[in-house]
Amino acid sequence: MRYRIGEAPGDPAQALDQGSFLAIAILSLVIGTGFIFAGVRSRHYWMATWGTGLMLSSLVYIMYVTTVI
Repeated sequence: MRYRIGEAPGDPAQALDQGSFLAIAILSLVIGTGFIFAGVRSRHYWMATWGTGLMLSSLVYIMYVTTVI
């Protein structure tokens, strides 16, 4: 990006805050639950395994955020 001589660039865009990451973790928890349900029901156990990992990682992150912060 080019700027004119003597012109200061504007403020950079705001980065994601902690609330955004928490919302993504909660959404991942819901998606993981759906993966487990769909994987067991359709007998695609790789999907159930993937959903279990997604749920566990989301739960660990949510517990870490709520206890540390």
